[in-house]
Amino acid sequence: MSDTENSRAGINPPVFFPSVIVVGLLVIFAASMPDFANKVFSAVQSWLIDTFGWLYLAAVGVYLIFCIVLALSRYGSFKLGPDHSEPDFSYISWFAMLFSAGMGIGLMFYGVAEPVMHYANPPTGDANTPMAAKDAMRITFFHWGVHAWAIYAVVGLALAYFHFRRDLPLRISSALYPFIGKRISGPIGNLVDVMAVFGTLFGVATSLGLGAQQVASGLNFLFSVPDNIGTQIVLICIITGMATTSVVFGLDGGIRRVSEFNLWLAAALLAFVIVLGPTLYIFQSLTQNIGNYVSSLVSMTFNSYVYTGNEDTQSFMSSWTLFYWSWWISWSPFVGMFVARVSRGRTIREFVGGVLLVPVGATFLWMTAFGDSALHMVLVNGATDMLDAVDANVSTALFVFLEQFPLTWVTSVLGTILVVTFFVTSSDSGSMVIDILTAKDGEEAPVWQRIFWAVSEGAVAIVLLLAGGIGALQAASLASALPFTIIILLMAAGLYKSLSVEAIKQDSMRHMMNTPSNVAASGGGNWERRLETLMSSPRRGQVERFLRDTVKPAMDEVAAKFQEESNLEVSVELQDDRCYIDVNHGAEIDFVYGVRARRFAAPSFAMGALRERKPRGGNIEESGKTKRDRSHYRAEVYLREGGQQYNVVGYTKAQLIGDILDQYEKHLHFLHLMR
Repeated sequence: MSDTENSRAGINPPVFFPSVIVVGLLVIFAASMPDFANKVFSAVQSWLIDTFGWLYLAAVGVYLIFCIVLALSRYGSFKLGPDHSEPDFSYISWFAMLFSAGMGIGLMFYGVAEPVMHYANPPTGDANTPMAAKDAMRITFFHWGVHAWAIYAVVGLALAYFHFRRDLPLRISSALYPFIGKRISGPIGNLVDVMAVFGTLFGVATSLGLGAQQVASGLNFLFSVPDNIGTQIVLICIITGMATTSVVFGLDGGIRRVSEFNLWLAAALLAFVIVLGPTLYIFQSLTQNIGNYVSSLVSMTFNSYVYTGNEDTQSFMSSWTLFYWSWWISWSPFVGMFVARVSRGRTIREFVGGVLLVPVGATFLWMTAFGDSALHMVLVNGATDMLDAVDANVSTALFVFLEQFPLTWVTSVLGTILVVTFFVTSSDSGSMVIDILTAKDGEEAPVWQRIFWAVSEGAVAIVLLLAGGIGALQAASLASALPFTIIILLMAAGLYKSLSVEAIKQDSMRHMMNTPSNVAASGGGNWERRLETLMSSPRRGQVERFLRDTVKPAMDEVAAKFQEESNLEVSVELQDDRCYIDVNHGAEIDFVYGVRARRFAAPSFAMGALRERKPRGGNIEESGKTKRDRSHYRAEVYLREGGQQYNVVGYTKAQLIGDILDQYEKHLHFLHLMR
């Protein structure tokens, strides 16, 4: 392989190079003409929110309803992966990565600031009153509640389903397969993926830039560190370096560990505030906050303040709710793909429950502990300086809040570390998503590409900070929310369509139950041999010989007959631990029947290894590998949907052919129901 070919190994040129070009042109535009770019993108953003705000409200409501209905329906039991798949990560690791990648960094900055800001400037009613405090928490819960996670859940569900269960590339375009088919690998699919790269990169880059400004403000507030461009650039370089290291180590070695570290640090800070703050008030207000949120969920979901005729409420909608909805939607390719990547093996019901309830529950507890404690300080203790601090600089709100507690220096340092590590998880998660989008199908992104995108995020943030164009790119990334609003609706429709097809297939298999060929063939034969097979504990070598000597010849005979009697393309493949037959049905769904060796702990009732008949003139001896391997092995049948969890060890060739034809007949019945 030449150096040029090697340098391009693993990348997907139709997505990688256009993404680099688009990113480069937009950065040059924003950096060279920051004021003009800011005006253009801000005007576009404002026009989109004013014109299509109703669409954002309606779409986000549909996303939430779709997730709930899907989880409660029969589709909730379908796995995001083959039927036999198991989750790749424990619940703790899974929840930690969901929380860190989704909105962990936002809670650090807005946990105190947003409730205080709504208390001082409510959309309706009088400011600085107990009722304003109650409404402030209700609005904060609304902005950070199930709606945001429903957006991520729809994208994550669609991507995980089509990738892990339908073997399509882990890309946004794959979720459109039910509508455009193989054109997901053409210009339409590539355009969607380039848009996803754009939204992810600039979303992370603008967060890095704005976050660096906020961290610098916090360091200046705490330690009198100069709050200038130089400090912000150093912070971006440090965060980018840490994120790059994490990305190089990969999902399990880097991102998972940093996410778990975040979770424990956040839990420690949360416990500190709850224990030393107004503990009883926190839990009382948590209960009431949840009640207020749930009771007003429907009305708030679709409330556009259209009948108030009040410019202040309309301005509130544009500045807060619609801004949040467009921000979550623009980030959905990033967070949704990351959530999909770490959720293989979960059922749809488990996925929806975990994604909607667990991070939201933690968010509500966090917002109540920090937000209600801050409001308690203002209402009861008269700490009105909190209002002035938030109004002057949002980034210092957390540190002003922690000043009201003992060990201020320790907790402020802990808060600063949390801010930095949350930025690291956002950056490395975003880099991983872009790596997947710009890598070839089925290939791992080369290390240089991981480093390239991680460094690019930091470099873009630095360039825009120097040029003053961060606001322009933030507005540009938010403008991408409109097309993704439509794309996510299509993803939901495509997912439902595919699940409906799979449900039809399950029904066809449930109602088309033939008498198993192996029972019919062996019912009047050597039942002692059959019982011995059922009670035996085969070794790996024996199952591999069974695949080679019985399964492969049976599949070869079936394939030969298929090719003789029809024009269907049939292929048979034998590997060390599996053998498959694939019948290509052209435009319709293919039939796949496989047998794989699976290892289990030997059951206590097993009679020992399966005794094999002696060949003429010799003895059967186990290989050295088989002698050392005392595990129990099964030859289990796998279909296109995954493992069927029944064992065919001991079948004769005729019995195995009968089982293949039984499953094929069920497949034909499924295709009949589909027509």
